[in-house]
Amino acid sequence: MAEVIQLRVEERIPELEQLERVGLFTIVVHYKVIFLLESKKNPLTSTLLQYEINVLELVKKRREHIKYNFKREEIEFPIVQRINGVFKRATNKWKSDVQLWLSHIAFCKKWATKTHLSKVFSAMIAIHPDKSGLWIMAAKSELEDMNSSESARHLFLRALRFHPEDKKVFQEYFRMELLHAEKLRKQKSMAEEAEMDLVRRAKTLMHTLTVVNACNKVLFIKYTFPSPLGAEFIISLLNIAAIFDFTKELQDTILTDIQSKYTEDCVTWDFLARRELEKPSAGEELSTAKGRASDIARREERCSLVYEEGLQSLNTEPMFTCYAAFCLERHRRKTNVQELKDKREQRLQGVFQRAHDSSMLKEAFYKNWILLAAGDAEGVARVAMAATLRYSQSVSTWTLRLQMLMQLDSGDLKTLFKEALECISPKESLPVWRLQVQWSTGSQSPEETEALGVLSAVPAVAMEMKECYLDWSSATGGYKKARKTFVSLHESRPFSKTFFTKMIQIELEQVSIPDMSRQKRLDLINLFSHFNLWLGYIKEELGTRGQPENCGMLYWRAMKLLEGESVERFVSNYTLLQTGHL
Repeated sequence: MAEVIQLRVEERIPELEQLERVGLFTIVVHYKVIFLLESKKNPLTSTLLQYEINVLELVKKRREHIKYNFKREEIEFPIVQRINGVFKRATNKWKSDVQLWLSHIAFCKKWATKTHLSKVFSAMIAIHPDKSGLWIMAAKSELEDMNSSESARHLFLRALRFHPEDKKVFQEYFRMELLHAEKLRKQKSMAEEAEMDLVRRAKTLMHTLTVVNACNKVLFIKYTFPSPLGAEFIISLLNIAAIFDFTKELQDTILTDIQSKYTEDCVTWDFLARRELEKPSAGEELSTAKGRASDIARREERCSLVYEEGLQSLNTEPMFTCYAAFCLERHRRKTNVQELKDKREQRLQGVFQRAHDSSMLKEAFYKNWILLAAGDAEGVARVAMAATLRYSQSVSTWTLRLQMLMQLDSGDLKTLFKEALECISPKESLPVWRLQVQWSTGSQSPEETEALGVLSAVPAVAMEMKECYLDWSSATGGYKKARKTFVSLHESRPFSKTFFTKMIQIELEQVSIPDMSRQKRLDLINLFSHFNLWLGYIKEELGTRGQPENCGMLYWRAMKLLEGESVERFVSNYTLLQTGHL
């Protein structure tokens, strides 16, 4: 291996001498490069590869600096060839590393080694035929970098053999064929401008028509027969075809096929309805704001008629979802015309109500429905009740209902909180408990709040409620009530570190640190043996209100109780504390 490396370093010497002669490298840089190359023991390491690329970048910058543009074949070309060779050896050794292949491709594109680029892509997809994205990348490179439509078509056809149901591959293939047809049309136009002979023009025209027909044929092979890809895929092809201005007939064919074969898919009706917004309008009305609003209203009405037609043949939840999403989207659009606003709101209310009556309104839309009726207290209560009846086990729905009723200060909230906690899963009940505590502390007497109870079968709920109860006790009854609450709850499981910490903080806010505060710290450390808790205790004792003579005892107790890595971290942090760096 050493002899091979030495040989390759010596092969670089004439190249470096050439760089020195033309003034791109100095003698110091010359010897530095040789030394660093000799230090790279493994010729396939990423460090060596990156170093070679950096040398090439340095040559490019030096050229720009001194404005020397000669002898590129003698200087850059050998370096690029050598880097390609290193990449080739690396990819042969680590064939499964896709990122390495992509790095090689990026290098080839940057330094315009097109002939090598095709070989790299061929080798990569031969090893990774299961990755459809690499096939698409290779075909696009052939079309855009190599300007070879035939090679791109060949790669796409091979890709479809490996991935016959991959939507993305077929979409890109379809786009490629249309791009090629557009290119041929431009060539035809240029030929006409140059007044070429009629035979050449006829051949170009026939070639264009052949490609368009081939594109039609490929399209029909895929979607004329029943396909598991569905209407969404066919619509994506229609959107691709709409980009090109010569595919009017093709678009009409696809649209007719969608309307006749995919009416059982809500995506079809959603697409057809939204197309009504794009249809051209009479230009006379668009001169005034009111005329434009009337035009938009008529378009939205046509969209609504298409959705209604879809609901008659496809009365399902996805269909109602598409209709409601469209109405909500139009309702959110800003307009200064009150009549248009009212129409949109009325239509949205009607769709929400019909979907709810059919038990086909999704949970997310109930929030929008409640916000839509925000000005009407009775309407909000009615919609919120309907939402919780439809989704009785949903925490978010119950939370939304309770929040709205708390804002409006209406309804028997005490009964509703009890009903909500009975309906939803105890493991998910924490948001409802929080709301209940918030409402009770603001609207009920201290006795009623205390009577709520804070214990729950779910540990997460019980822990947070204990903490909230302690905060409330301290805020309403001061230190004595907080201490009473702590004494009654500190031994009940689950144990909460925050619960103990809050009580210690309350103790510290008193005039001095009582012994019971120290006892609470020890109880906390016994329950949650963590080096940070010991350090916190020691910091408190080192403070102005503590007893520094206790620190030594605390240090040795911590060393006895802590285990494993915690001991090392405690010792290092304690040392930093002692030296004033923590």
